[in-house]
Amino acid sequence: MQYDPIKEILGRQFNRHPLLRKLFYILLNILLLRSWHVRKALRRISRSLTPSASVLDAGMGFGQYSWWMASRFTKWNITAADIKSEQVDDCNAFFSASGMEKRVHAIEADLVTWNPPGKYDLILCVDVMEHIEEDSAVFASFFNSMNNAGKLVISTPSDMGGSDVHSDSDESFIGEHVRDGYGKEDITNKLMKAGFKNVYVSYTYGVPGSIAWRLSMKYPVIMLSASKLFFILLPFYYIIVMPLVLVLNFTDLNISHRRGTGLLVIAEKTP
Repeated sequence: MQYDPIKEILGRQFNRHPLLRKLFYILLNILLLRSWHVRKALRRISRSLTPSASVLDAGMGFGQYSWWMASRFTKWNITAADIKSEQVDDCNAFFSASGMEKRVHAIEADLVTWNPPGKYDLILCVDVMEHIEEDSAVFASFFNSMNNAGKLVISTPSDMGGSDVHSDSDESFIGEHVRDGYGKEDITNKLMKAGFKNVYVSYTYGVPGSIAWRLSMKYPVIMLSASKLFFILLPFYYIIVMPLVLVLNFTDLNISHRRGTGLLVIAEKTP
């Protein structure tokens, strides 16, 4: 299934006014379990960063993580990078309308070839690496782009059912993915080969998270792809399932998982 067209439709609906855009971000932070895990990691890592940290949001998409970081960590200087020029223009217009243009700025960049030396204290990369074939080149670029003691946070599907692939005969739920997911050892070895140390990889989307993902994301996307009329029913659907989704997301966030369909990766560049 091609996921980008659905995302673009949703983006257009909420992009008519900055307040609607912010509402969209809030809804994404509630619905997307990965956002719960990423924000928890960022809050923890922020204690070890300088107040005016230089941050790269690598593959910012809608820009929700850049907006969240700029709202919460008001002295951070954030660069939001994306390969799509329309996403860059759209995000810059929103950041300007929100009065954040001095602290967060979007640029067009191909993460495979873009390689600014020693600049960032933190690099965030959410749901990007599963779209890039040349992942080792991106990891090397991340390492080169960091200051010493810089931190890297990655959220990506795992090889234990990521992209909703559970056997060799399954097709990825997201047609834009070039890989179904990473194994813990696989992504650890690639990051260490790029130069990173202290690589910590944990599973996300365990049993409760996988159920929440189906209720909050998979089933609505399937229905939206079948008929755009489902946009009318979507608010009522979420009113029904949201209490259960919140409980499942909270549970997934606060327990450790022996396996899961997602990975949260934290790595360091040591002097």
